[in-house]
Amino acid sequence: MKKINKFLLVAGCLVNTVSNANAIENDYKPYMGINYAYNEIRAKGTHSYHNSASLNLGSVYNKYFGTEVFYQYADKYKFGQSSLLKNSSFQAYGLDMMAYLPLGCEGIIAPTVTLGLGEYIFKHSYRGYKNQRDHGWGYRFGFGVTYNISQNWSVRGLYRYVKLDKIDRVDHINEYSLGIRYTFD
Repeated sequence: MKKINKFLLVAGCLVNTVSNANAIENDYKPYMGINYAYNEIRAKGTHSYHNSASLNLGSVYNKYFGTEVFYQYADKYKFGQSSLLKNSSFQAYGLDMMAYLPLGCEGIIAPTVTLGLGEYIFKHSYRGYKNQRDHGWGYRFGFGVTYNISQNWSVRGLYRYVKLDKIDRVDHINEYSLGIRYTFD
């Protein structure tokens, strides 16, 4: 509970800082996007690698700030014969806040920082044992670059660190993603 309170405090401070800037002109624009991600999951005693896809629905409130909701689904990672664990997969959903720093006169390139919270649901299959589902919270922190191709289309590459809480034997995820966005006028 303390971690959620800290997360909400940081998120509130970020929203308050952005919303109090008088020089920022608000221009609400919804968008949708799709990402490919390579996920490296670190667990006690083992690690796994997953390819995943995510769907994002979001909005840009001005050129510096936006939010998005996401749903992510990862493929199964098959462990070797020596492992008790046969395969593992996960899915996640949640909310991310995005901060942008447009560079140059046109703002075509924008370094991007993310802060988010999501629920992660893991499904583990064991050799000779019953399958197990486990879920918990993931605190997401990331950085990357957004490249605005046109007024409507953009490409974004991000690295995210996801600290998992209350998930048995799983500690964190390193995620590398590349995606495309379409912004509605």
